[in-house]
Amino acid sequence: MTNFEKKRVVVTGLGAITPIGNTVAEYWEGLLNGRNGIGLISLFDASKHACRIAGEVKDFDPHDYMKRKEANRMDRFAQFAVSASKQALADAQFEINDLNAEQVGVMIGTGIGGLNVLEDQETVLIKRGPDRCSPFMIPMMIANMAAGQTGIHTGAKGPNSCPVTACAAGSNAVGDAFRLIQRGYAQAMICGGAEAAVTPLAMAGFASARALSTRNDTPESACCPFDIARNGFVMGEGSGILILEELEHALSRGAKIYAEIVGYAMTSDAHHITSPVPGGEGAARAIALTMKDAGLTAEQVSYINAHGTSTVANDKTETAAIKKALGDHAYNVAISSTKSMTGHLLGGSGGIEAVASVMAIAHDQIPPTINLNNPDPECDLDYVPNYSRQQMVEVVLSNSFGFGGHNVTLAFKKYR
Repeated sequence: MTNFEKKRVVVTGLGAITPIGNTVAEYWEGLLNGRNGIGLISLFDASKHACRIAGEVKDFDPHDYMKRKEANRMDRFAQFAVSASKQALADAQFEINDLNAEQVGVMIGTGIGGLNVLEDQETVLIKRGPDRCSPFMIPMMIANMAAGQTGIHTGAKGPNSCPVTACAAGSNAVGDAFRLIQRGYAQAMICGGAEAAVTPLAMAGFASARALSTRNDTPESACCPFDIARNGFVMGEGSGILILEELEHALSRGAKIYAEIVGYAMTSDAHHITSPVPGGEGAARAIALTMKDAGLTAEQVSYINAHGTSTVANDKTETAAIKKALGDHAYNVAISSTKSMTGHLLGGSGGIEAVASVMAIAHDQIPPTINLNNPDPECDLDYVPNYSRQQMVEVVLSNSFGFGGHNVTLAFKKYR
């Protein structure tokens, strides 16, 4: 491996569009108060669907962040990403201009991309013919457009890319952005994840795969990670964005620093298209390699923001992985699944969960896992049930795992 001086990388700005709030302040307040963002689907008529519940973004107006014409030429997932990115830049008080634009990049992951547009345009094709399809269909639906449009709307001319690693995509984006700054390819990165897959086709497909909870009569308790009653995940949507900066660059402009990002690793289960490898070997390696990359011991970890999807397989596998990676200290670490409140944003989940991880460090507070009333005996760690917890938070690990066997862990640390 080539020897190089690793630059320190810090988080200086945050943005969030989520089912429990459309700013970071609203999102964080919702997490700490155990706000449920899951309800009956309103974005389309779901009456014939097996699953009729989701964590929808409410009261979102893209015109708060862009012109009407611009919004009309973006899928909902890209609207979320651009909006959260503009929030994050404003929070960081970071101005992109002719002097720094080439040193500012964008890395925004998504699992599915512009499925809304794809479904709408297929209806146009069938009902009205091929010549009536929109000329903007392709640039609206392709997965890289959250990153592409963010670059266009912010003027960031540095590295620009889009990991598409299913539910690990947002965390891959944050980790990849970290590496680019750490190794000197950029001074700052706009990074995170975005998803808008509460659509007829996505809901039908995931339900057919028996991945979704169908507790349509009790949406407020349908997502219950680590509980014995869990029976599938609940779809969510939105975007979480971080501004990462090289430390000296951040200090030179007097930026506030939320936390430092200190570790990143990814592994593959090489096992199955949807199921995690039994025992969590792949996830455990991602956690262990991230701690090694960060120079951390298990005893230094304060909190883990779990992938915690509320599926039978994921939650017990992730529990096993945490035990394998942290040993006896696993029983001393606070762990929670914020998906219990937001639902599962697929490729957007790593973004909003990284935001939650950073806020936990900044405020020394740990959000809860709501709906955890009867823990699965195989899930026997400290999942911070139902109520947030005030405690010193020095180091946070954030886990994301995706279909195809993708495992990603990020490590954040209190900046000193």
